[in-house]
Amino acid sequence: MHHKLISSPLQGFTDFHFRNAFHQFFTGIDIFYAPYIRFGGKLEIKSVYQRDLLPKNNAVSGLIPQVMTCSADEFIFAAKYVRSLGYKELNWNLGCPYPMVTNKGMGSGLIKNPEKIDAILDRVHSETDIIVSMKMRMGYDNAEEILGAFPVLEKYPIKNIGIHARIGAQLYKGGVDLDGFQRCIDNCSQKLYYNGDITSVAIFEELVERFPSIDHWMLGRGLIADPFLPEMIKNETHHYPEDKVELFSKYHDTLFTAAEQKLTGEKAVIRKMLSYWEYFATMFPNPTKVVKKIKKTKTYEVYDAAVMDILEGEEFGRHDSPTIAS
Repeated sequence: MHHKLISSPLQGFTDFHFRNAFHQFFTGIDIFYAPYIRFGGKLEIKSVYQRDLLPKNNAVSGLIPQVMTCSADEFIFAAKYVRSLGYKELNWNLGCPYPMVTNKGMGSGLIKNPEKIDAILDRVHSETDIIVSMKMRMGYDNAEEILGAFPVLEKYPIKNIGIHARIGAQLYKGGVDLDGFQRCIDNCSQKLYYNGDITSVAIFEELVERFPSIDHWMLGRGLIADPFLPEMIKNETHHYPEDKVELFSKYHDTLFTAAEQKLTGEKAVIRKMLSYWEYFATMFPNPTKVVKKIKKTKTYEVYDAAVMDILEGEEFGRHDSPTIAS
């Protein structure tokens, strides 16, 4: 079976700067989802979302915009906007777990309300020609909630449903619920994608064996942490390339330059890079030590020295692949 790998959208990380940097130095991702468009009470697309979706800003192919809303009017407005840019598909985020979102009945907080999902999808399919795909969790309070939404989704030509195998209340804590994901497969006839804790080739291979009907796989935090992972999955190898340090250094420097362009001041840029390093650190034997080195930096000069020290002094690349939780 030919497997396709997808970059799952992470707000604050997978914008066009990240996508272009990844595309420049690495391979293996077939589809990129852009972080969600969200409205602030007005039917207008904020400039940050406009910049992120402008075709001229994106070097990657296969980019799909995403919207987070519990309003049919907002969904339709977003659909018409992305269509004006040439996009044919809009992904609907019913997966975000954060209380500031779910308390407003959006993200994974909407899964328990199939009647509202139905009303929104009915209007979107009646009033636009956008292709709808979905990104979901298995529920907010429990993994049975998504089963109540499936009969509604079956009524519409949903292109695919990417399911993060957790509930919203977990945030990103605890293991993924593989039994719950199997229930989704058993109770839904639509195209499903798997998402959740794909952080190594070994874990990917375990998941492929467990879910033989799934051929699309979403990498979120695992992709941020290890940009080599998609290519290693595609090549079915556990080995990093010989020039891994050089490649990673160039990739890092490209992300750093992007941070300089959009942020003001050394502290802001270093904070942004620290957010990346909190993921990158998992590629080293002692992640806590790596993060501490970056946290101590206050100037570019000290930061550059810390990065060089990490890359030259620490063994680079994941070395063990723990079994995924079931």
